[in-house]
Amino acid sequence: MAHRIRVHQHGGPEVLRYEAYDPGSPGPGEVLVRHEAVGLNFIDVYHRTGLYATGPTPFTPGLEGAGVVEAVGEGVTDLVPGQRVAYAGPPLGAYADLRVMPADKLVPLPDGIPTDTAAAMMLKGMTVQYLLRQTYRAKPGDTVLFHAAAGGVGLIFGQWAKHLGVTAIGTVGSPEKAELAKAHGYAHVINYKEEDFVARVKEITDGKGVPVVYDGVGKAVFMPSLDCLAPCGLAVNFGNASGPVENLNLLTLSQKGSLFVTRPTLMTYTRTRELLLACAKDLFEVVMNGAVKIEINQRFPLKEAEAAHRALEARETTGSTLLIP
Repeated sequence: MAHRIRVHQHGGPEVLRYEAYDPGSPGPGEVLVRHEAVGLNFIDVYHRTGLYATGPTPFTPGLEGAGVVEAVGEGVTDLVPGQRVAYAGPPLGAYADLRVMPADKLVPLPDGIPTDTAAAMMLKGMTVQYLLRQTYRAKPGDTVLFHAAAGGVGLIFGQWAKHLGVTAIGTVGSPEKAELAKAHGYAHVINYKEEDFVARVKEITDGKGVPVVYDGVGKAVFMPSLDCLAPCGLAVNFGNASGPVENLNLLTLSQKGSLFVTRPTLMTYTRTRELLLACAKDLFEVVMNGAVKIEINQRFPLKEAEAAHRALEARETTGSTLLIP
C-alpha cells in the first residue's frame, strides 16, 4: 500500500496527515511515478493554509518531486518504466511515495543530475531561471537586489547571477545566513535586522538604485524595496513569505520613478511542454557545469511533513529541504 499526506481542512502544519492509499494505474497520457525524494517549498504552505486556491479538500500538497517511472499509460511514447524523471508544477500531489500524473509534466533526467538533487532544485532552480533569464534578463554589469538570499531560491540565484557576471545584493536575517549568502555568489549581503537595506542599496549603487528587485518575501519588504529601484525599475514579487502585498496604490509607482511591478509564476513560464523543457535544460546545464551547486541542508521523512512545515515557516531552514518517502 502506498502512502501520502492529506489535508482535510486548511490550517496550520497539524492538518498534514499521513495516510495509506491506492494510487491506481496510469490512464491514457499518464505515468505512475515512484518518488525517491519530494521537494519542500513555501508555496506548499500557501496551499495548506488556503492562501492559494487548491480546489476542494481533501487534497495532497506538493508540486515538486523526482523518482522513477513505474508504469506508463496508453499513448505515452517518450517515457519508459525504469526511467528517472523529475517535475515542478501542477497538478498537486507530490507528497506521496507513489503517484499517477500527466506524462507531459515530467522531465527526463540526464545522467549528470542525481535524483535527490533534481527533487531539491526543479521548482527553485526553474524559478531562478525565469526570474534571471526571462522576467528581467539580467546582463553582465547589472547590479540587482534579491531578498531572502540564504533560502533555497536565493542560494541558487546568487550562484547563477555571479556566473552571468551580475552583481547580486542579498538580504538576510542573521550573521550566519549572511556568511552562507556570501559563499554562494552574493557580492554584497545586508542583514536587514541590523541595517536599513534601502540606505545600504543606495550606498552600494552610489545613489542610483537597482534596475530590478526580486522579492519572494512580500509584505515586510515590498514597499521599502520600491525605494531601492532606479527610475523605470522593475519590482518582481514572486512570493509571500511574510504575507501578501496589499493595497498598492498605482500612483505610488509614478511618484517613485515610473516603476514597473510584476507578479510572475513558474506555472506561466512553463505553460507549454516546449517552455518547460527549455527552462529545465537551462537549469541542468548550469548545475552540470558546476556553476550552480544545489544545497540540500534538511531532510525529513515524508511522514514528518508537519515538522518540515514548522521549520520552514520559522525560517529555520537554509538551501533546499527534501521529504523522503
